[in-house]
Amino acid sequence: MKSEADSNDITEHLHDGKSRPYVCTVCDKRFTTKGSLKTHTLIHTAEKSYSCTQCDKCFAHQYYLRTHMNIHDSKYMCPECGKCFRNNKQLTVHRRCHLGQKPFECSVCSKRFTQSTHLVRHSRVHSGEKLYKCCMCDKAFSESGHLNRHMKIHVGYKLYKCLLCDKAFTVSGHLNAHMRVHVV
Repeated sequence: MKSEADSNDITEHLHDGKSRPYVCTVCDKRFTTKGSLKTHTLIHTAEKSYSCTQCDKCFAHQYYLRTHMNIHDSKYMCPECGKCFRNNKQLTVHRRCHLGQKPFECSVCSKRFTQSTHLVRHSRVHSGEKLYKCCMCDKAFSESGHLNRHMKIHVGYKLYKCLLCDKAFTVSGHLNAHMRVHVV
């Protein structure tokens, strides 16, 4: 597993400007220290032996279970809608939607966002940057979710089945489009 990025590939966090040279090869998340990366990789590789007693979630590290339990304890509950969060930071970010706060602004088009990560993702629209590359063909995507959806094509998962004929599709939108052939 790669733990350090090339010196040309070190990115800085939007808020703090800290160098994050350690990159997770599974999800591309970046870290300031090798220890933080090592702890993070447990979510991808370790046996999830810490179980929540109130729901069916399991965790690789006791710390992650403890922070998860805050959801059940209502420790960080939104006073507007009652939704619970693992920590105060998540609650603070969530409350921005109720308060109409969008502190992160795109320098190109002035669109505003509640979270810095949403601004970073949006900025790829302007830069054309596509970080998520398919290992089976030459396609690349600006968001990991788009790559995950694309990979279903190669793996052959066709979860969306037509109830009126024997066709199946990898993407729900393709099934929806197909259903028009049955409407006469």
